[in-house]
Amino acid sequence: MSRASFVREVEMAQNEMFAGPISDSMHSSVASFAHRRPRQGSRSSFNFFNVSESFRDQAWAGPEGPTSPGNEAVEDSDDDEDQYGASDSDEELEIGTSSRRKVIHIRDTLEDPLLVRHDSARTDLSGIHGEATRKTQEIYVEQEDLRMVIGGHTTNHMWKALSYAAAVPTAGIGWLLLQWIPKWRIQLLGNKAILHDAEWLAIENQWGQLEEVPIKSVRYDKPLSTVFGQVEKVPNPAFDMEEDNDPILHHLRYFDYRYIRFCYHPIKDKFIQITGYKDPAWTDVKALREGVSADDVEPRQLAFGKNDIVIESKTTGQLLMDEAVHPFYIFQIFSLILWSVDEYYYYAACIFFISAFSIGTTLIETKRTMARLSELSRFVCAVRVYRDGFWSQVDSNDLVPGDVYEVSDPSLTQFPCDSILLTGDCIVNESMLTGESVPVSKGPCTTPALRLLDLNASSIPPSLAKHFLFCGTKIIRSRKPQTDGTEEAVSVAVVVRTGFNTTKGALVRSMLFPKPSDFKFYRDSFRYIGVMGIIAALGFVASLINFIHLKLPAYLVIVRALDLITIVVPPALPATLTIGTSFALSRLKKSKIFCISPTRINVGGKLDVVCFDKTGTLTEDGLDVLGVRVVEQDKNMFSDLFTLPEELIPAQGAGAEGLEDGEGFTTREAMLKTMATCHSLNMVDGEMLGDPLDVKMFEFTHWRFEEIMKRKRAAGEGTDGNDAPNGIEGGPLGMVDGVRGAVYPPWAKGGQTVEPDDTSKGWALAICKQFEFVSSLRRASVVVRHFRAKGGYVYVKGAPECMRDICKPETLPDDYDELLAYYTHRGYRVIGCAAKYMPKLSWVRGHKLKRADAEKDLDFIGFIIFENKLKPQTEGVINELERAGIRKVMVTGDNILTAISVGRECSLVSSDEHIFVPRIVQGDPSEQNSTIEWESVDDPSIKLDNVTLTPLPPSPSESQLELSKPLTNDYSLAIPGDVFRWIIDFAPQQTIQAMLLRGQIFARMSPDEKHELVERLQEIEYCVGFCGDGANDCGALKAADVGISLSEAEASVAAPFTSRVFDTSCVPQIIKEGRASLVTSFSCFKYMSLYSAIQFTTVSILYKSGSNLGDFQFLYIDLFLILPIAVFMGWASPHPTLARKRLTPLLAQIFLAFLTQFAAYKLVEQQPWYVPPVVDTDKSNIRNSANSTLFWVSCWQYIATGWVLNGGKPYRKSVIHNVPFLLSILGCSAATLYLMTPWLPKWLFHLMDLTHVPNYWRVDIVLWGLLYFVVSWVTEKWIADRIGKVVVGVKRMMSKGEGKKRKEWKRIAERLREGGSV
Repeated sequence: MSRASFVREVEMAQNEMFAGPISDSMHSSVASFAHRRPRQGSRSSFNFFNVSESFRDQAWAGPEGPTSPGNEAVEDSDDDEDQYGASDSDEELEIGTSSRRKVIHIRDTLEDPLLVRHDSARTDLSGIHGEATRKTQEIYVEQEDLRMVIGGHTTNHMWKALSYAAAVPTAGIGWLLLQWIPKWRIQLLGNKAILHDAEWLAIENQWGQLEEVPIKSVRYDKPLSTVFGQVEKVPNPAFDMEEDNDPILHHLRYFDYRYIRFCYHPIKDKFIQITGYKDPAWTDVKALREGVSADDVEPRQLAFGKNDIVIESKTTGQLLMDEAVHPFYIFQIFSLILWSVDEYYYYAACIFFISAFSIGTTLIETKRTMARLSELSRFVCAVRVYRDGFWSQVDSNDLVPGDVYEVSDPSLTQFPCDSILLTGDCIVNESMLTGESVPVSKGPCTTPALRLLDLNASSIPPSLAKHFLFCGTKIIRSRKPQTDGTEEAVSVAVVVRTGFNTTKGALVRSMLFPKPSDFKFYRDSFRYIGVMGIIAALGFVASLINFIHLKLPAYLVIVRALDLITIVVPPALPATLTIGTSFALSRLKKSKIFCISPTRINVGGKLDVVCFDKTGTLTEDGLDVLGVRVVEQDKNMFSDLFTLPEELIPAQGAGAEGLEDGEGFTTREAMLKTMATCHSLNMVDGEMLGDPLDVKMFEFTHWRFEEIMKRKRAAGEGTDGNDAPNGIEGGPLGMVDGVRGAVYPPWAKGGQTVEPDDTSKGWALAICKQFEFVSSLRRASVVVRHFRAKGGYVYVKGAPECMRDICKPETLPDDYDELLAYYTHRGYRVIGCAAKYMPKLSWVRGHKLKRADAEKDLDFIGFIIFENKLKPQTEGVINELERAGIRKVMVTGDNILTAISVGRECSLVSSDEHIFVPRIVQGDPSEQNSTIEWESVDDPSIKLDNVTLTPLPPSPSESQLELSKPLTNDYSLAIPGDVFRWIIDFAPQQTIQAMLLRGQIFARMSPDEKHELVERLQEIEYCVGFCGDGANDCGALKAADVGISLSEAEASVAAPFTSRVFDTSCVPQIIKEGRASLVTSFSCFKYMSLYSAIQFTTVSILYKSGSNLGDFQFLYIDLFLILPIAVFMGWASPHPTLARKRLTPLLAQIFLAFLTQFAAYKLVEQQPWYVPPVVDTDKSNIRNSANSTLFWVSCWQYIATGWVLNGGKPYRKSVIHNVPFLLSILGCSAATLYLMTPWLPKWLFHLMDLTHVPNYWRVDIVLWGLLYFVVSWVTEKWIADRIGKVVVGVKRMMSKGEGKKRKEWKRIAERLREGGSV
């Protein structure tokens, strides 16, 4: 047996679409896009397959890139002949990030694994010199961060027949157990088999989910390389070998798991993921343009499937069957039968019809959700495809990898597959992927970029991404290529991934198969049900003994005793746990916050820290240009601030001649031309589209941008000596290959000047080549030429820190650092600019110029200064999070001093506390022996210890700021990206932990470093939220427990939450909704549990004398009291203010409910008018004084408990704001009062099985109910928490002082406060 509990083993259909109880299944239809990188420290959990711990731990680290050709995303382990599981192995896995790599050796046991393994080629070439022997295999899918173990099986038909035959005599219980516990089913009905011969596979993932997947086989008769790519040149007599050692694959064996296809490699004897297939013929761009032949289309569709994202929806019958065999509904059916046998016909019938109505309506909603998902995922259009040298029109779902199709087709509105642009250019909207709605330019791919293509990697490298067209992204504009021939040219792309293998397929797959939520609340809920089940079993035994003592018939004894079980385990409990989430989803949607992972809403209520991007998140997206400061070369100092572009223009006639003669430039004009040309803007329908910063910078110049369109060259038209078309000046601008556009000053017209001899001839610029912004370089550049000039220019803009590396030292002014510090300390964003003149740069040479040659030996020309204004909501949000005890962290790519200034302005860090910044005083960030020094930005004489990061006491004579800003334990750290990387790679563990605890600002962080910061915070058990707005935040948004993307898209791959209100106000709103949802779930759980405890107490007391509640009494309690109170309990909105408060336990309320009923029972027995129950051997005697009294008392308990447990402040609004709940409480109270009145109609009096009692007793019961309400309220508000602390204290004493394990970050913080070592 597995070590897992029975509840854990009841896994039926957990990983199937819309499986499980329908009440729970709705949330599983949409889910978060789980982060795609393995998280260090996380673990796989395999219950069925016995995978060793050491291999499991290392498996999570995973390789960053390919491990072998055709097997990039798959790792495997050999199996033992006698059991499932990976055999002892000694493996080396290469792991790391973009900046480091390391090799970890793995050993599974103390015994040397090399003694039991074959030679080193066994893993990759198993079966090559003999028969296939592998029975199990471990697979890691990097794109999905999914690890699983597969085991081959064949069906044991004899046991299968016996299991069906045994279903009848066991009343289906045996068959149900096999459905509920897949492990037993697989062990009983399956025979272990080698993968080569297996008929189906047992697959278990790292979350312990077990599934059976059939292996399909089709006739193929094509070379092995057509499925797996490049094949190793190893001779094998078992295969037909071609001249290139590419054997023929006669039968293609494959299986699909979560819409990911794995094909069996007969030489390697293992299944390999083929989503990353790369044709061996894709060696250069020219080869890609050949396309595929018609003969290759069908085999590729067999191997990779059709280019269609089709969700295999279950039929209505299948959905009903899934619900019918689920333990929850089996328990319902059992209860209905039991109630009918006990003659509770009305109650059983009502519950049956209500359940049927609920199932029916939910089925309809499920089908609608499935239809919406299908509509979102499937896209089919007509495309023009190039096959066998001819163009033809086909449906997009017929595309296969290698197909060349036309992108410039006007009817094509979005890309039908993942592809690479070969000719022409495009502007696309990738908000579905990144959450950023800024249009992105795509250009034709080059052979060097093509060599970076690795379709098994978790992401596309930036140098290839600018040519990569992602499936599902919208086409804003597509232009045909620029050619001089008379043949009509089109913009084309080559298909590289289709169907579910595409990026859009990954989005849909993430919705269908969310990462399971291992939320502690749900675990505790099922533990409570287990405890109540034990109580029910004890009650069953006690009732059995009591009924035998009363000499009741055997059937009545069994029925009544079993009835206790149906009371203790509330059948509506699973549904009530999702009520709060459903209401929270609806409220978030009204606030324009969309969620594709409802399970993350509750996680949002547990956040410990929220990381914010700066630009566009905390500050305004559109920065305003404050002005520019240029270098005055004669003084070697910066000039005054220029706020108008006219101030940068030289006097009339000065400069144009010099430009044409190639005599260099002045810093003023170079600055103006840098701002006019060094950007990635595009003109679409007369509107400038691109990065908001670029837009503001270009608008400052008042220049005009004109994209150069194709113009066919007339016959006999040649070029001048500079390779520029002769028509460059006459009429509309001619076309130059590689030139993306031209810019003109405000006094010039596009393509022409007002006066031929005007200086504007020298000012009009053609952009020959553009080097886009790269995060690792922190700069962008362009190569430009003046028309009719002999040379060209390189203009660069980027982070001021990178200017020293690319500029001549003598061109940097003396006040460089002083001026930079002045503006960054005041929160301005500063961009450095540089330029150089290249006298022999022709059009052709400019197009071929390499980036490394362009961005060196530059002249520094000055700073562009942007105003970085805070968004109006930012400071309020930060303060609200502070009051709630939630930590705030800024993670930005901007300058560290600018980030500190913004952090202080928005109160993310206090203006009174010291902020320490590290700098490398010796060595390099990539060297382990480098030395780092931490100093305060306000007083450099105050420093930190390099290991513990605790303050070193400054000398009194050195510091002048001590009195105004005393040094205390309340200080923060601001860390730049290069130091962050050094600390992560080389610093001691206590330094890393201190940095993670004290770091409030992380600046100059690359996307990968943002991602790693989130994961490092999670390692010390922080629950992390991340809020960002751009593509640079994608990895961090995916990795965070709660990722919030500020985007126009309703659903994005970037994050589970998407806010269409572009400010941080969505963060506290999500936290409030998360806490409100948690409190709602907890309140509903407590209420349903108390309801079952109260009813259990009532029935147990009545059982003592052979009595029970009546049919309509049960009906009244369940339908008219419990149902409306439980449903409308979740209607409450979150409280407008975040606060800190613990949830209270349930033990005290259960004890109080029992005590109240027991006292009422004893009191009614002592009354002179008491009518005792008469034991009836045929049925229960219901009409007695104890029954009526306990029925009325319990009704008031249900109502009072609903009010008391419906928590308001501090997480939700007060109960008085929940109008539907108030009406339900008033309605239930009025109905119960009416049932207690002496003038109740006789028919209703008898229907409710009531007995006559004196009027004073009725008043006493009402007062008794009020007293219970007061005591219960006081208990919940004041006593329960103290009882909980006592219970925790007792538990801690019993566990030898260990107590509840605190989160790691809290223990570290406590040690830091005490001044000890981390």
